[in-house]
Amino acid sequence: MDLFPLPRLGVVVPPENPTAEPEFHHLLGSGMNVYTSRFPLTPGTGLRAMLETYNDVLPDTLGNFGGMRLDAAVVACSASHYLLDPDGDRALCDELSARAGFPVRSSTQAILAVCEALDITRLTLVSPYQPWLTDVSRAFWEKAGLTVDGVVLVPAGRDPDGDGDGDHFDPYEVTAEAIRERLRAAHVPDGTALLFTGTGMGTLAALAAAAREDDGRTLLSSNLASAWWARRTAGTGSDAGDAHPLLRRLDRRAA
Repeated sequence: MDLFPLPRLGVVVPPENPTAEPEFHHLLGSGMNVYTSRFPLTPGTGLRAMLETYNDVLPDTLGNFGGMRLDAAVVACSASHYLLDPDGDRALCDELSARAGFPVRSSTQAILAVCEALDITRLTLVSPYQPWLTDVSRAFWEKAGLTVDGVVLVPAGRDPDGDGDGDHFDPYEVTAEAIRERLRAAHVPDGTALLFTGTGMGTLAALAAAAREDDGRTLLSSNLASAWWARRTAGTGSDAGDAHPLLRRLDRRAA
């Protein structure tokens, strides 16, 4: 196979995120080439300050692709864009697209694109975030005009000295089994799409299990929606024969 004529996707990702690239490669298969630029380290800063820094340096981080021809780029950090609210998020992505000369979308804008294509109006969030950031994410979706039916919090473990009733929150440490356990204990209403938020939480195994158990429910994640948007933007659409089953599942619902 000649790899170089394939569409090129740029992905901007936090420095310690171990999940985004593997999930993008797994979802996109041989349909696209994926290239990465990482945000800088922010030693000694708290979570909110770190996310604000990501937004400040995003133009420069995207610029690290230099003169490479890209067909599209995704900012694979949902949390930083929740701080912008939907209008600010959209405006920043439009500005970056105009400057770069190719479409740039955040994972949050990619999710909104899927919601529009599939006529999704109701979400239940599956969140690995600290409670305050989960609240910010909920407000983001509600400002975007979506109804949030509920939230399923997925901590990474227990931390008796931490916040959140002793729960320890870290998206990078959440396991697929922890996600499945929380979903089994939750009462998710009918007619609501499940959104697994955060590009750093590994979701593909949990999404596949949820798809087997509830074929009628729409399932989304930050990385899944971004891959879906990237394929459509780059012109591969639903024509890529090796597209991941979760992407084909979304394609069927969007048809």
